[in-house]
Amino acid sequence: MKKITWLLPLVCTTLFVGAQKKNDRKTLSNLQTHVTYLCSDKLEGRQTGAPGEQLAAAYLSSQLEQTGVSPKGDNGFLQTFTIREGREPDNCTLNLNHQKLVPGKQFITLPFSAGKSAKGEVLPAVNEPDNIWLINVKEIEADPNKSRMELYLRETEVAAKSGASAVIFYNGQETPAEVSSWHKQSVKSAGIPAVWVSSDISKILGNDDANAFQIDMKIAFKAVKVTGTNVIGYIDNKAPKTVIIGAHYDHLGKGENNTIYPGADDNASGTAALLELARLLKSARLKNHNIAIIAFSGKEEGLAGSAWFTAHSGGIDLSQVNYMINMDIIGDLDASRGVQIGGISSSAGWPAIIGSVAAKDTKVVYDSTGAGTSDHLSFYKKNIPVLYFYTNAHKGTPEPGDKPDKLNYDGTLTVLKLVYDIIGKTDNMEKLAFSATTARK
Repeated sequence: MKKITWLLPLVCTTLFVGAQKKNDRKTLSNLQTHVTYLCSDKLEGRQTGAPGEQLAAAYLSSQLEQTGVSPKGDNGFLQTFTIREGREPDNCTLNLNHQKLVPGKQFITLPFSAGKSAKGEVLPAVNEPDNIWLINVKEIEADPNKSRMELYLRETEVAAKSGASAVIFYNGQETPAEVSSWHKQSVKSAGIPAVWVSSDISKILGNDDANAFQIDMKIAFKAVKVTGTNVIGYIDNKAPKTVIIGAHYDHLGKGENNTIYPGADDNASGTAALLELARLLKSARLKNHNIAIIAFSGKEEGLAGSAWFTAHSGGIDLSQVNYMINMDIIGDLDASRGVQIGGISSSAGWPAIIGSVAAKDTKVVYDSTGAGTSDHLSFYKKNIPVLYFYTNAHKGTPEPGDKPDKLNYDGTLTVLKLVYDIIGKTDNMEKLAFSATTARK
């Protein structure tokens, strides 16, 4: 009997360790599955409002449903929000010396352009009333208080008041992708057509030996409404307090030459961890908090999704939210750099809580500079304590090479476990007190 009694703790410990390793293997496998799907080519970089974002939202909803998490959006798991309403170029044409230029590559209609036609014989360096003006961007006086788009708008308004029928900007140093991104801004029409041309066309327009140019342009727009979709799940423990766990799943879509930015680290890594935390917390014995699981879209659009949620939280009472944890870029853990945690100063209780659960072999670096610039900031503005987990010092430099096979999945699991343990540690604690900071990183 003594022999059996002596061996029993060892047997139990061995069984526990074996079960834990099995659970970790399952979580690691799931993390890779989630990231691989979110980064697949058919999702085209998960740009907010694009078809790929909708595919991602459907996948996240199905995964939460399979886990047994309840829907908490306006339409099942989904919460749709408007990013912007406006217009975008539609079938615009520009012919130079009877040669048709390629829209989006050789010329781009500027967002403040009027939807009109213009044609004429244009002489270099001669700006005549009732004709198209050629404006050399290198000759535009820079203004440190204005963006490049604002400078172009100013020059277009001046030209319109002087009788120009249209303007063409050449010798600009911007990339076509940068100019196209200006359409995300809502600006008033300057009254005349305005286009930007690429470097190869600029060489033609700026040629010292050039004579007159035959130019014919037709500019038109169509109305657009860009919407994004948050995915919201809820574990209802009938508790008085709620914890929100979030990660943004949108990314930058496609760049020049239709290059897809897969966004494995930014932020399929955080989104995959969010799904796994939902699965683990659904079966956990932690019952003193309700758990809201939110996959935000619109982070790359100025935190649009999280800002919308905090203004339209529906059945989740923000006054009863204990804290919010955000995971944004957690797939690049390096032992020397460690797990970096922002928002630490949003509650005086955070250092002791984290210190009590962080593994001794895991380096933790506190970022005490402020609330940060990811989705947790929307909650910080509502006086809710926040934590922001990340592992990449560069935090979001878009790269076509940010692919699933580049991630440190064991490191992602380390961050996931730390978040889980923090939730467990706070389950029986009083509601955290919010502490405002003046600095925001």
